[in-house]
This record gives sequence, structure tokens and C-alpha cells, in this order.
Amino acid sequence: MTRVAAVDCGTNSIRLLIADIDDAGTLVDVERDMKVVRLGQGVDATGKFADEAIERTRVELAGYVERMLAAGVERVRMVATSATRDASNRDAFFAMTAELLGRVQEGAVAEVITGDEEARLSFRGAVGGLDPADGPFVVTDLGGGSTEVVVGSVVGGDAVVAGAYSADIGCVRLTERALPSDPPTLDEQARAVLIATDELAKAFAGVDVSAARTWVGVAGTLTTFAAVHAGLAAYDPDVIHHSRISLADLHVLCGRIVAMTREERLALGPMHPGRADVIGGGALVTRELARQFADRAAITEMVVSEHDILDGIALGLV
Repeated sequence: MTRVAAVDCGTNSIRLLIADIDDAGTLVDVERDMKVVRLGQGVDATGKFADEAIERTRVELAGYVERMLAAGVERVRMVATSATRDASNRDAFFAMTAELLGRVQEGAVAEVITGDEEARLSFRGAVGGLDPADGPFVVTDLGGGSTEVVVGSVVGGDAVVAGAYSADIGCVRLTERALPSDPPTLDEQARAVLIATDELAKAFAGVDVSAARTWVGVAGTLTTFAAVHAGLAAYDPDVIHHSRISLADLHVLCGRIVAMTREERLALGPMHPGRADVIGGGALVTRELARQFADRAAITEMVVSEHDILDGIALGLV
């Protein structure tokens, strides 16, 4: 049994998974955590990290390192995704991560992964525990700065990816570009829909989803939608994991959330305070994904998974 830690640092949040992996490759959670740090604050407009965003991330990563040391973690991998790919001053970020992660494993430092690798890691984590007979699967990882669309199957226990694309659109990026008002105006929403549609068209041009039988949605925007749809008073991953939402219900829910003010979203029990101001952008991306999957693959519902890129990172450590 090997104890490992995976850290995913995205545009909006930083997340931790500490897990044990046995010789058969079975992953057993020890603990999971998520903090909203908004590392990608302003990156779409300025091309660089804000000093305060790096400091917020440093504080939370330092706390994660203490937890890794207390848990006896042997191996660690940290990946950084969309915002870090775009930031001109990312060297300061890397130096900070090397200093902290080096306390757990000598030489460890955050890695910038390509959109393609991000997509494949998300797929590997998301389809674990699903019935292979329900494939082929299309997995979407809707993050702060990008949205990954991945098609594949499970063959002999292994995740086999047939196609993947990382679109440069996510809840933070779309909100900063097109949704400044609280709540967004109808004109702002219309502009945001055009942006999301144009970016996602590139994904659907590059990935054939027509054979997909099951849509699996991962990451905080989609798991939050599942929690709200279930009427939860507080976020409960055990209830959310592998829950299902019809596309008709998802369409209505997305329209409702994008029209809300930030305060109205915060009043929803499972809504994380750090997500309330950007989830409207995520709702518009989600609605376009749902429309495309219905048209291209006759999919009628979304399965939500709590397992995602973190699981894929952890599994790759042994």
C-alpha cells in the first residue's frame, strides 16, 4: 500500500486528495479538500498572475503540505492547468510550489499540463466505478478557465480515450469576459452564449461525440448543480456522486442560476461562497454542452461524478 497526494490547482480552486493505492491499483480515499483561491484572477485580461492570487494559493498549499506530512504521504504530484498555461509570470508560482512541495518529496514542483493531458486525467478519474457497458462515455470537466471534452471507453478495466479537446472557456473566464453585472443582463447573457458556443464549437469539431451513450460531468460547477437539483441543505458528496439530472431539468436549473444575484445564489445551501459569483458563466457553458450532446448523441441526462482529475493524478503515481 502506497500513500500518495494529488493536488490540482486550477483557475478558481486548489484541491487535495490524499489516498492509499494497493498493488492492484485500487484507490482508497484518506481525505479530500477544496479551497477557492481564484489563482486565475484577471489572467484572461492581463496575461499574468496577480500578487494577491499567488499569495492566496501559497497559504492554502502550505496548509495542504502540513496535512500531507501529518498523513505520511510518500509521493506527491501537483498539476496546474488553464490559468498557469496563460500566465507570463508563472516562474514565481513554480518557485513557491517547489519550496513547499519539496518538504514532502525532494524535487517536487507543480507541473503545467497540456489541455490534452488534463482531459485524459479527468477521464481516467471520472469513469472509475461506472459500468463499462454504459460506454462509450463523454466526460466534461468544466473548470474556471477551460472545459475539457473527452470521449472514450473502459476496456479490460483500463480507460481508453478516443478523442479529447480542451476549450478555452470556463466559468471564471466567461464571467470576466461577458457577465459583469449582478445579476447578468439579458444582453450580457446573449454575448456570453455566443462566446461559449464559439469556443465549444472547436471542441466538437475536434472530438466526435456521436457514439457516446453516457455523459459524465465533473468539477465544482456541475457537482454544485447536482446538489441544488437534489434540494440539499448542504453539500454532500455521497449523495451527489453518480446522481443523475435530465437535460430538461438541467436546462431549467441553468437558466434559473444565471438569472440570480450573487446573494440569491449564496442562499442556496450547497453553494460555495467562492463559486457564487462565477457559476452563472458555468451555467451558460453547461447549457450549451447539454444542447450539443442532445443533438449529436441523443443523450438525455447527465451523470455527475465526484471523481475526476485528482483521481487520475493519484492513480498515475504508482
